[in-house]
Amino acid sequence: MTLSFHHMTFTHDGAANPLFADVTAHFDSGWTGVAGVNGSGKTTILRLAAGQLEAQEGKIQRPAHAVLCPQRTDVAPSRLTEFLAATDADACVLRGRLRVGDDWDVRWQTLSHGERKRAQIAVALWQQPDVLLVDEPTNHIDAEARALLREALTTFHGIGIVVSHDRELLDTLCHQCLLLSPPRAVMRPGNYSEAEVEATRDETSKRRRRAQLHQELAQLKRESKRRHAKAAQADRKKSKRSLARGDSDGRAKLDLVRVSGKDGQAGRLARQLDGRIAQLGQDVAGIEVDPQHHTRFWLEGSVSPRRVLFALPAERLPLGRERTLHIPAITMLRDDRFAVTGANGLGKSTFLRHILQRIDLEPDRLVYLPQEIDLDGTRRIMNAVRRLPREDRGRVFTVVSALGSDPKRLLQNDDASPGELRKVLLALGIIRQPYLIVMDEPTNHLDLASIACLERALGDCPCGLLLVSHDLPFLSAVTRTRWQLHAEGSEVALGMHRRAH
Repeated sequence: MTLSFHHMTFTHDGAANPLFADVTAHFDSGWTGVAGVNGSGKTTILRLAAGQLEAQEGKIQRPAHAVLCPQRTDVAPSRLTEFLAATDADACVLRGRLRVGDDWDVRWQTLSHGERKRAQIAVALWQQPDVLLVDEPTNHIDAEARALLREALTTFHGIGIVVSHDRELLDTLCHQCLLLSPPRAVMRPGNYSEAEVEATRDETSKRRRRAQLHQELAQLKRESKRRHAKAAQADRKKSKRSLARGDSDGRAKLDLVRVSGKDGQAGRLARQLDGRIAQLGQDVAGIEVDPQHHTRFWLEGSVSPRRVLFALPAERLPLGRERTLHIPAITMLRDDRFAVTGANGLGKSTFLRHILQRIDLEPDRLVYLPQEIDLDGTRRIMNAVRRLPREDRGRVFTVVSALGSDPKRLLQNDDASPGELRKVLLALGIIRQPYLIVMDEPTNHLDLASIACLERALGDCPCGLLLVSHDLPFLSAVTRTRWQLHAEGSEVALGMHRRAH
């Protein structure tokens, strides 16, 4: 049983250039991680492996039974009801291990995204496929559930391919990683951290070699300029047109120089150097390096003239029929950086909605990024970006590029990936010079490189931040105050800790 890409080339419909060109990769039993920046084709690799897409060139060899768990959780898994009713040992163990409720099929739309993802993974594992393809499995899942999920995925013994920004998951599961940098894809041994070290070492070596060749090229061009000048001077000296009509001795000397070949030596040396310069230029062009991103894009005016962004009294909010959320009095100043954390189901999104409904800010000065946007919403947003005035569109592209995505490639596809869409939404907000940015799970769907870019960007942010996330290292880097949700029986309390790090 094997899954292999043999010299595979794939191009999206309508795209000018291939996304992947001449990719060869072998996936054997165990887990392979797939990593790359948003928009680099991670989900496309999974769909090619599943047989949902076909390559235009090359060959893909697949086992018969593959199951793909997509990023989006809008629709319940097709076999969820069957799985919930199953009485076999595997189904019972998975339902308990991933804490899947017996009625989740009938109340799918009321489930949190984290609960939906756990159900999706449980149904996939229950089917025991030859190939299990998982796209961002730990999105929306709290720390405890992530540990349960990692344990569940380690029980799978077929061919597994996982796309994730969760470094701990990739390091725990994977014995090799496919690193994407379109149109290239390189398989490296080891878990993600090991593969990234090797890739960084290779990238550093390539940059050093390219810099060396650039220096040699500059030296050769200077020498070429000197030789061509010398050749031109020699041409002027050997010309008979400058001799007097009766200067037979001078003409004889020039003829002797031409016969001996000395007249063309400077020109030949210059032409030889031109050949070396052309070859060196090809060598430089042949060294492909990954782009480096810069995150200086904040506009002046993103600081509220008001010292207090909002001040809310203490309140009690119902959480369904069983729990109540106690919210203390909260005041947020214009440069505050708040984090909200807590397990799934404790009311983080309810708390966020409560805040958003009561903030008294001009709509253009408040940026809100929700956890998820459906496919129709994605297409509306991307069409809106295309209709922006040129200057605003350029500003959006600057932010998207600084966050690690290629805006030109992004505009080629209406169905932007969830990670790319988050960058676009943040960019659309930033050009409005916001006073407050509210983000629900900001690192969900972002690749590891993009998370680092976002972390640096928010570190420079001059406005207020209110972030809901399970990503504690990220929150520690960009926020100063943490609001922690914790359950006490049927009551959920919100406690404040002054420093998140």
